[in-house]
Amino acid sequence: MTDVLQLLTDRIRTPIGEMLIIADEDGNLRATDWSDQEARMQRLLRLHYGEHGFRLEPDRNPNGLADAIGRYFAGDLKVIDGLPVETGSTPFQREVWRALRGIQCGTTVSYGELAERIHRPAAVRAVGLANASNPVGVVIPCHRVIGSDGSLTGYGGGIERKRWLLEHEKCAPRRAGGKKKHDKQS
Repeated sequence: MTDVLQLLTDRIRTPIGEMLIIADEDGNLRATDWSDQEARMQRLLRLHYGEHGFRLEPDRNPNGLADAIGRYFAGDLKVIDGLPVETGSTPFQREVWRALRGIQCGTTVSYGELAERIHRPAAVRAVGLANASNPVGVVIPCHRVIGSDGSLTGYGGGIERKRWLLEHEKCAPRRAGGKKKHDKQS
């Protein structure tokens, strides 16, 4: 018989909506998402852990993770850098997600640059797919990846949230004169 992974859930208010936080009993962050994207998060959890491979239990501030993420939204931007993360994923996805965590707060990279960082310059599309399947948004900062032309591109939580996160981190792309570049969904 296979063990069912016990996952603890909490919800926190942020300036850009309610965030769901999923942690394991060992204190590792397993997933984050926005309440209005809960169905997508459930789908990703089933993909990573199997249809019946996990059970969600409400908890308050599991292992201090909710408080830490709350501090990030309050301005302590570095607090997310050291949060423990454990995900069910492929080795390639984990490689991309490690590279995402290496993007300095206050900076952005393109998908092509991210592919180069993992020494797979031809894998731009695969990097994009791994980025899109990141179950731990904000902490694994997929919002720091932008289009090669500097435009904001797709973000699971929506372009406005991505824009807010980049503004919060002071790295939103801008044209000369302070106007934002054209945004596009992908």
